[in-house]
Amino acid sequence: MPEPTNSSLSQVNDIKDFSIIIASWNAKIHIDRCLHSIYSSPISPSFEVIVIDNNSSDGSLDLIEKKYPQVMLVKNTSNLGFGKANNIGIRLSKGKFLYLINSDVEVLAGSIEKMIAYLDNNPSIGMLGPKIVGPTGTVQRSCMGFPTLANVFYHAICLDSLFPNSRRFGRQLMRYWKHDRISEVDIINGCFWVVRREALETVGLLDEQFFMYGEDMDWCKRFWKAGWRVVFYPDASAIHYGGASSSNSPIRFYLEMHRANLAYWKKHHGPVSQVVYRSLLVLRHIIRIIIHSLRLIVSSKRSESIHKIKRSAVCISFLLKPIRPAPIEKS
Repeated sequence: MPEPTNSSLSQVNDIKDFSIIIASWNAKIHIDRCLHSIYSSPISPSFEVIVIDNNSSDGSLDLIEKKYPQVMLVKNTSNLGFGKANNIGIRLSKGKFLYLINSDVEVLAGSIEKMIAYLDNNPSIGMLGPKIVGPTGTVQRSCMGFPTLANVFYHAICLDSLFPNSRRFGRQLMRYWKHDRISEVDIINGCFWVVRREALETVGLLDEQFFMYGEDMDWCKRFWKAGWRVVFYPDASAIHYGGASSSNSPIRFYLEMHRANLAYWKKHHGPVSQVVYRSLLVLRHIIRIIIHSLRLIVSSKRSESIHKIKRSAVCISFLLKPIRPAPIEKS
């Protein structure tokens, strides 16, 4: 699938210091907190906030219009997904730097300015990500290694969980890393990015085939391929409340994650690797069903185990569906 065009990115008038782009869907409480955190900190007067709402029905639109009239609000008539919604915001934006922030993120004071200053001093960086903490202050994992068949196998048979401090077994999820130093990383998870407009001229927009997950792996890979560094920057930080949208339908969104991962693998790997990858995912869920079935016998958390067994069974059913070949275009 071709990347979304970025032809409009170079035709920006009235350039601003930065743009903040937020895609939101039924996250009224979170979007209020997010916007309040942005406007309550003294930052450059030359910035804009663009919210792309994916047809929310929880009162988000009324809240934004009444409480934050300075926001540029785009009202989609359907849920277009994360990538497509953010691309709408990117095309409308005028900033030299673009912040893509989830609606369930609270930006901590000083973080925006620190990230721009660091990017100004390091022109080879195309994407920068801050330290992400949870509501209780616990550092959340926000960086990953690129997935490989070895990494997927280690995760399938739980070696990354059994040996969480192993760099070999835990390379993909990086549980061993404390997120305590500035470092180049393969992937910055997509709840909070700042990207350089100049980099977008070569990298292009988010790939819209990724509805909600997988766009972070794909975009970071494309930044690296285009010669731009991807860097984790813990001197800036934000609170991620998590699950603002996906909590509404957990099994559905778990399937969406698998669909996105398969699309990523298809885009960046050959057909044999794709079959092996899908098989490893099936193995992973078979092992999870066995583990949680055993927990039913010894654990009091029966409902949790039953839910995870059901989730893995649904995922196996999805993964075992035949792979449809791409249609052949007639000349």
